[in-house]
Amino acid sequence: MPVSLQVAYPVGDETKFDYDYYLGTHMRLVAEHMGAHIQNTVVTKGVAGGPGTPPPFHAIATIVFPDQGAMKAAMAASGPVVADIPNFYNAAPQMLIGEVVG
Repeated sequence: MPVSLQVAYPVGDETKFDYDYYLGTHMRLVAEHMGAHIQNTVVTKGVAGGPGTPPPFHAIATIVFPDQGAMKAAMAASGPVVADIPNFYNAAPQMLIGEVVG
């Protein structure tokens, strides 16, 4: 069964997020170090939290793996990816690991 890792970057009063670095450099690191195990990746840039509401997240990355073993292998190779986070975001991201059900 496919599994997903979602990495969410919350908006806060003091948070800063560099979209150019994230898309141009960080996501290349994801592909380089974890890509062999990834089935699909989608990055969503936050633009709103509803009508007239600011977005609660700068961005959310959804990474889908074919199965739990692939995700485990990708996570074992993710050290450089995790170490890169302070280069584009100045807070701790939130993560959700789940089964893809639809």
